[in-house]
Amino acid sequence: MEVSVLGCRAGMPADGQASSGYLVTASQRRILLDCGPGVATALSATGGAAMLDAVVITHLHLDHCYDILPIGKMLLQRWLAPSDDAPPVRVPLFVPAGATATLERLATLFPVVSQPLLDQSFSVAFDVTEYDPARPVELGELRLTWRRLRHVVTNCGVRVDGPTGSLAYTGDTGPTDELPALAAGADLLLAEASLERPDPGPHGHLSGTEAGQAAAAAGVGRLVLTHFASADPRWLADRRDDAAAHFDGPIELAAPGRTFRSTVD
Repeated sequence: MEVSVLGCRAGMPADGQASSGYLVTASQRRILLDCGPGVATALSATGGAAMLDAVVITHLHLDHCYDILPIGKMLLQRWLAPSDDAPPVRVPLFVPAGATATLERLATLFPVVSQPLLDQSFSVAFDVTEYDPARPVELGELRLTWRRLRHVVTNCGVRVDGPTGSLAYTGDTGPTDELPALAAGADLLLAEASLERPDPGPHGHLSGTEAGQAAAAAGVGRLVLTHFASADPRWLADRRDDAAAHFDGPIELAAPGRTFRSTVD
């Protein structure tokens, strides 16, 4: 199991980097975890939307979901020019409860009057499911599970388990006992580390310190920090050091184009 970083910036794209987006490849499946601004472009360089087997959105903040519309329009090209050899198939799209209505409104904001099909991303290109954390989803040999984490809007971290490994991804969250529960024993934890220091406020983000604490509590094999507020090498190294003070396993820093395996070498 591998996770490739398409974007890792907190908030809007900066320094040539896209917002949050991660491509998981395992058991001949490709799953996109989140798709903030810039991720559609990055995805087009890795085989494109047509190669996706599923998309998971952790929460409806722009830096985690805004490119779902252009990705849907990319998929709709298969309906505009169908192939007899590869008829189009709707891609499963897993979203938080209540998100479907928001996405349908989004699709109507930029009408293409000469090609009405291009306004139907969420009824034609995607097979939309509002996930229930109590109900895992089987995708071939892979199993997807969710847990509600602590953020100002509904955010569910997601875990992917398969024959070749396991990974857990936070989306955005503040410290919560639900995070070690989500990541318990996972080979890889992909954890946001947006903050220089812990913030007990209501918004819900992790510092490097708190990401390291969660990794240690969960007993994960490897920690990958992401969702950064800066691309400055010193700032990033400090977040890694913060995590390393609490987690003694391998710690990596996400960067566009980097790929991490969910097993410890």
